[in-house]
Amino acid sequence: METLGELMLYDKNISPNKNQACASCHLPYTGFSGPIPSVNLTMVAFPGTVHSRAGKRTAQRHPYSPFFPVLQYNQVQGLFFGGNFWDSRATGYKLRIPDAEQAQGPPVDTQEMGLPDTACVAFRLSQAVYRPLFEAVWGGGSFDIKFPHETEEICETPGGAAVFGGSTTPIPLSPEDRTRANTVYDHWAQSIDSYEQSVQVSAFSSKFDAFLHGGYTLTSDEMAGFMLFNGKGNCNSCHVDGRGTTLTSGQTDASTAALVNPLFTCFGSANEGVPLNPRNAFHYQTTPDSYGFTPNPYGFGYRDLGLGTFLRSGFGSNANPNISWRQFAPTVDGQVQVSSTRNVAMAPPQCPTTEAPGPYFQKGFFHNGYMKSLKQLVHFYNTRDKYAYPVTSGHCPAGTTEKVDCWPMPEVPNNIDMTTGNLGLTDQEENQIVVFLQTLTDGFTRPYPNIDTFTGTCMMGGSAASQGNELLIPTPPLPPCASAICDAAPVPGPKPIP
Repeated sequence: METLGELMLYDKNISPNKNQACASCHLPYTGFSGPIPSVNLTMVAFPGTVHSRAGKRTAQRHPYSPFFPVLQYNQVQGLFFGGNFWDSRATGYKLRIPDAEQAQGPPVDTQEMGLPDTACVAFRLSQAVYRPLFEAVWGGGSFDIKFPHETEEICETPGGAAVFGGSTTPIPLSPEDRTRANTVYDHWAQSIDSYEQSVQVSAFSSKFDAFLHGGYTLTSDEMAGFMLFNGKGNCNSCHVDGRGTTLTSGQTDASTAALVNPLFTCFGSANEGVPLNPRNAFHYQTTPDSYGFTPNPYGFGYRDLGLGTFLRSGFGSNANPNISWRQFAPTVDGQVQVSSTRNVAMAPPQCPTTEAPGPYFQKGFFHNGYMKSLKQLVHFYNTRDKYAYPVTSGHCPAGTTEKVDCWPMPEVPNNIDMTTGNLGLTDQEENQIVVFLQTLTDGFTRPYPNIDTFTGTCMMGGSAASQGNELLIPTPPLPPCASAICDAAPVPGPKPIP
């Protein structure tokens, strides 16, 4: 099933124009995250099958995502854990595997692979060269579905097209055939999950894994970064490694490791106060395209409320399967998934780092790609509150440098995590945390498959502290948050979102 899942990951036929695969946005040499440096540097979200459309968030990494549990609400802690996607909308409620449900999102996402009907996946798989392998895994009768003659015409028309009148099931199938097509779609997702769970993707083959096994000695800077990660930097409070956190210089970690294969995530969500990114292409998709579809009618009135939008079954998310969760939306507005820090620094061998001056591979960090280096990311956690200014991106005061000694205001000011923001780390200590994060890159104990397939050009020059600033653009005057987003019940609080 791993081989089947890999074939599916690279199949561009699972899109109307047969030009978009899962791998178009997720390739091994970046830890299965955004594979095109110019996109990561500018528009953030990758173009879909209709190239004038793009999503609203960065492409998440696939490694270790299969280990996120089914979304749940802990009534004692008052916190959500689990799920998949930045907003946790792939809950795992149906398949009991959030990662598999995540795989079912992009094929029918209007901004991504863009099929108009989940049954189109079954139809295209029935024509795939690897159909015999699918039937060997899932049964010879998998494609006993009577597709009507107009199926190909429907499936080559991107989702959201005006011709569909808002329907997400435009293929006229009998109830029995619809059930069979849904089963094929579930098996598609489970096959991809199997591949992502495998050592081909979630490899546990980093320097840090070798260190845990006694096969590698961390350098002085790597060890210093590890101690800061678990201490003064407070990273371990969310990106947990199964060990204790020592926040003060006088503390000693006497804890015993709770995990032998730490995943560096708490499986929860948090709002770190990241500024709105005016480079995000989603803000500009405000008019109907050639198919009569308008991706974002709210323009810069859109605010990414993350988990809060999902709990309201809101714009750009999925339907919340548990109505009792909806009441908690105001408590999680702005929160997005705490990703594993494993492979956060993965880059192709010819561009061996994500940090300027390089040669480096340009990534985008956080859900909206606002950060362009790990140095910036760590510096943000360290100084967000120290250098806070009531401005939007591109408008830092004269004499300051954005992302260095000026942080624009948060996109969503509610529910901000206050365990970070003014950590008191020195410049050297920030750099040491970055060095430690680089020990979490797979491929040290054995080669990471296909990591050398990047054919682009490495970037050179500049400083990691201000990386990408040459392409900053001024945020236009922001309209109020669109009422469809910020006036949806239960309304955000205790303060309205501007």
